[in-house]
Amino acid sequence: MGIMDIFAQLEKESAARHGKPEWLIVGLGNPGMQYENTRHNAGFLAIDALAAEENVKIDRLRFKGYTGDVTLGEQRCLLLKPQTYMNNSGEAVVQALQFYKLDTDHLLVMFDDISLAPGKLRIRRKGSAGGHNGIKSIIELTGSEDFARIKIGVGAKPRKEMDLADWVLSKFRPEEKEPMQEACKKAAACLRLMVEGKTTEAMNQYNS
Repeated sequence: MGIMDIFAQLEKESAARHGKPEWLIVGLGNPGMQYENTRHNAGFLAIDALAAEENVKIDRLRFKGYTGDVTLGEQRCLLLKPQTYMNNSGEAVVQALQFYKLDTDHLLVMFDDISLAPGKLRIRRKGSAGGHNGIKSIIELTGSEDFARIKIGVGAKPRKEMDLADWVLSKFRPEEKEPMQEACKKAAACLRLMVEGKTTEAMNQYNS
């Protein structure tokens, strides 16, 4: 038995223990300490906040990312933080979807949005990448735009001439931390509604 066969067997045993998830919930970001608490890692911040509220850990290395299991309401969910770097996020997402035979209509993705002020949310049922490379990767590798997403505001560039990469890789200012913490709490509340089929209710309550 080769090493890949061993990993596949471990995945099957883990799936049998935890049961097949009904939903894949993804928070996008970049791995590494240098990217912690940066704007581009808003998806990581949100999924970590959900895990903390539910007292679960996202610490199993699977599907090119860190994963954890959680039950929201009566829905089993797999939490995933891709470790592929943002531009290749789809590699982790498609592996998890294929392994559990989930369609993209049972995929929820949280990520940063520079068109929204820090702390604001916008929920969408589907749509294009809108210039976000992590979402672009997911769309390209799944072949579908039909997945729900929660956009988390991180604020626009303070100066037009500022490089966008420099902005999204910058850390939040002290006065932005509280709005971001509130946004993460709201994102968790959105997820609890969305996995129960209440996306419209979530949009009505939390869309900015």
